[in-house]
Amino acid sequence: MTKLSVNINKIATLRNARGGNVPDLLKVAADIQKFGAQGITIHPRPDERHIRYQDARDLKAIVTTEYNIEGNPQHNFIDLVLECKPDQVTLVPDAIGAITSSAGWDTIKNQEYLTEVIQEFQRNGIRTSIFVDPVLEIIEGAKKTGTDRIELYTEAFAHQYDLGNKSGIEPYTKAAELANELGLGINAGHDLSLENIQFFKQNIPGLLEVSIGHALISEALYLGLDNVVNMYLNKLK
Repeated sequence: MTKLSVNINKIATLRNARGGNVPDLLKVAADIQKFGAQGITIHPRPDERHIRYQDARDLKAIVTTEYNIEGNPQHNFIDLVLECKPDQVTLVPDAIGAITSSAGWDTIKNQEYLTEVIQEFQRNGIRTSIFVDPVLEIIEGAKKTGTDRIELYTEAFAHQYDLGNKSGIEPYTKAAELANELGLGINAGHDLSLENIQFFKQNIPGLLEVSIGHALISEALYLGLDNVVNMYLNKLK
């Protein structure tokens, strides 16, 4: 079975928009696990516009499943991860100020740098994953860094699927097959949703984990609105 790790960045965005502690990020994380998710993912950025560095520290006591911290391995991020010691760190080449992740690592150009960072995390007992595009040379480069896993960047697949082009899965299937041959674990994330997740899972051999945030939280708003509106109406009778 492929594990579901829920990215709670959007909960932090909503909290920060109003100030205060509503919604309560820690309670949401605890509830998501209670509802059955097998992991919690956060992606703190340098400007802390959603997940704050203190959130990462506070969640350590709350996450009883798998704790995954994503981010660009700059000095502050590395220090935070080594302090929190999550189960997994996912390395993402974010540009400062980026709205969201937009590309995977060039594991050939950045091989020496990634290898050094990965070794530091592994010495501290933290599993590593590298965010990558489904390019065979990049997968081979990831293997040379010593990473435990890769995370396939799935935006291109999701876009093609929305257009009705199911052949957009083919590069991902080939990338997964190669990763399996090389002994790399496979994670995936970005724009996966209720619409496309089953098809993706069925075509990715050895898929260990998906990390889903924006779509899942958005879908929860729609699927939960009926219940909440009627709860208010019942209170107002």
